[in-house]
Amino acid sequence: MADSPSRWQGPYKVLSSEPRYRNRWMAVREDRVIRPGGSEGLFGVVEMTSGSSVLALDADDKVFLVREYKYAIGRDSLEVVSGAMDEGETPLAAAQRELREETGLIASDWQAMGAVDPFTTAIRCVNYLFLARGLSHTAASPEDGEELSIVSLPFDAAVRMVLAGEISHAGSCLLILRTARLLGR
Repeated sequence: MADSPSRWQGPYKVLSSEPRYRNRWMAVREDRVIRPGGSEGLFGVVEMTSGSSVLALDADDKVFLVREYKYAIGRDSLEVVSGAMDEGETPLAAAQRELREETGLIASDWQAMGAVDPFTTAIRCVNYLFLARGLSHTAASPEDGEELSIVSLPFDAAVRMVLAGEISHAGSCLLILRTARLLGR
């Protein structure tokens, strides 16, 4: 059912907003709008659960990434540790949980590295970024259905992989490059 009466979102007059799909992690809606120039148009909007991404960097200048098959892109992806925030969970708590679950690593030093909006035209899903240092090991406990492998490599190799397009996950690229800048590289 359409929302009424119409409302404004920035320079767009929203005439109606129709839910199209919803599951635990995402909702899709279609908004019928009047554009700033006066013509009518449609926006498809995907609202996803926000998440956190964490780059684990050890005292030997090695990073811990995960390689996992990603269904939506149909291939393996090498990424920093990432995951959705649980209801009521802070971005930092989600990053700490995901790092422990996926890699068995615990960090004593956490630094917020900003956030990224992965695809602003159609997707609302904030991804919070963290650098984790002061690492120690515990048992990993990936979620049911997660099949991933941990990849440890020198930090500078990860930077080269981003620049060569071998790491393409947006949050991972931004976090690795922001960390390189922070470290003066």
